[in-house]
Amino acid sequence: MALLQTALGLLVAWVIWTVIRTSKQWSPLSNVPGPKPASWFIGESCDLKRFFERHGWAFQKELIGNYGPVVKFSAFLGSPMLYVYDSKALHHIVVKDQYIYEETSVFINFNSLVFGDSLLSSLGERHRRQRKILNPVFNANHMRYIVPTFYRITNQLRKALSNEVKDGQREIDVLSWMTRTALELVGQGGLGHSFDPLDRDWKNPFAEAVKALIPTVSPLFIWVRFLPLVSWLGTPAFHRRVAEMLPLPRLHRTIEIVDTLENKSKEILAQKRALLAQGDGALEQQVGEGKDIMTVLLKENMHASGDEKMSDTEILGHMTALIFAAMETTSGALAHTLQVLSEHPDAQEKLRQEIITARGDQEQIDYDELMNLPYLEAVCRETLRMYSPATQMTRVTTKDVIMPLSTPLRGKDGTMMSELLVPKGTGIVIGILAYNINPAIWGPDAHVWKPERWLEPLPETVTDAHAPGVYSNL
Repeated sequence: MALLQTALGLLVAWVIWTVIRTSKQWSPLSNVPGPKPASWFIGESCDLKRFFERHGWAFQKELIGNYGPVVKFSAFLGSPMLYVYDSKALHHIVVKDQYIYEETSVFINFNSLVFGDSLLSSLGERHRRQRKILNPVFNANHMRYIVPTFYRITNQLRKALSNEVKDGQREIDVLSWMTRTALELVGQGGLGHSFDPLDRDWKNPFAEAVKALIPTVSPLFIWVRFLPLVSWLGTPAFHRRVAEMLPLPRLHRTIEIVDTLENKSKEILAQKRALLAQGDGALEQQVGEGKDIMTVLLKENMHASGDEKMSDTEILGHMTALIFAAMETTSGALAHTLQVLSEHPDAQEKLRQEIITARGDQEQIDYDELMNLPYLEAVCRETLRMYSPATQMTRVTTKDVIMPLSTPLRGKDGTMMSELLVPKGTGIVIGILAYNINPAIWGPDAHVWKPERWLEPLPETVTDAHAPGVYSNL
C-alpha cells in the first residue's frame, strides 16, 4: 500500500509539474503558426487524439492546407508539438541530427510491452547493433530468392478471388483479402511459415489479432507515458496480475492479443530451430525453402559472437514486430493500389498490357525483368506517394536544438524565420503524407494520382529537396 501511495504521489506531482511547465506564456515556439488548441487535456477534441485517430488523415490535411511546412498543435496537457514536412528540417531530424530526435518514450514503452526486445523498442547503441545483424537479410540479392514464394502466394490469391466470382458478380472485401495475403507474404517470405491457405473465406485468429492491436490499444496510449513511474513496482508477472484485475475490457483484450502474438512466435521459432538442427535438406522441404528472412537471420546469429549475438528474447521481438509492421503496411499498400487502378481503367489496361507483353510464353517474370517494367514501377511509386502506408513518424528532442528550414516560415507576428529553436522534450511529427503531396515540391498536380510523372524527368524541386527516404524521392 505504501508503495502504491508513493507511486500515486509521484504521478500527481508529475502532472502538476507538467501543467506548470506547459502553461508558460512564452516559449521559443510561441511564434510558430498552428490551430488554436482544441483541448488542454485528453478530451475527444484534443488535437493529439484527432491527429492519431483512425481517420486522422482529415486533420493532417487540414494542417497541410492551412499552414506552412512547420505547424504547432497542442499535445498532452497543452504541451506544444510540431508537425514538420519542410525538406531541410526533415533531413536534420531523420539523418543529420537523428540522435537528437529520438523515438518517443510512449513509442518505446508500448513496443517493449507488445513486441518485447526488438528494433522497435531499442535506442542508441543497442538499436545500431540489432540493425547491423539484420542488414544482410534486407537486400536486393535476398529478394531474388523469395520472389518465387511471392508468385506462389499471389497465384493462390488469384484462384481464391476467381472462385469468389465463379457464379457471377458479387461484392468482395478486398482489404480483408489483402490483409490475409500480406500475412502470408511476410509469413512465408519472412518467417518460412504459412498462416493461411488462401483457399476460402475464413477467419484467421492470428491475422485478426494483428489487425485489432492498434484499434484496441490506441485509447490506452495516454497512460503508457506513466509506465516509467510505476514500472519499478514488482516484477512483470506482478504487473500482469494487476492489469488483469483492473476493470478495463480494452486492456484485457490487449493482453489476449499480445499473448496470441507471443505464443505463435514462440511456436514458429521452436519449429525453425528444430529444422536448422536437421540441416539444409530439411529446410529446403519446408515453406520458404530455407531462404526466408528468419532462417537467414538465425544462421547469421549462429556465427555471431559476443555482443553481436542476439538472445531468443530479441529474436522473438523481431519476429513479432516484423509480422505486425509488414502486414499492416503491405495490406494497405496493396488495397490502395487495386483501388486506384479500379478508378483509372485506362491506367489499369496499360499496366495489364505491359505485364502480358513482358511475360510472353513464360510462366512468370523473373526478378530483374520485373524490376525494370517502367509502368509497373510508376504505378507503385505514385501509389506510395499518394497513399503512404505510414503517414507520419514521431520523435522527441533529447536536448535544445536549432532546426533549419529550407523555406522561411512566416510567424504569427508576420516575421520570417529561417530556423527554429526547438526546446528539449518537444514532440515532433514527421509529416510523410504532407511531404509526398506538397505542391511546392511535386507541382500543382501533387494531389493527382498520375503514374506518368515517373516516366519523365522529375521536377528540380523534387530532386533538389533530397528527401530523407529510402525509395524514389519519397
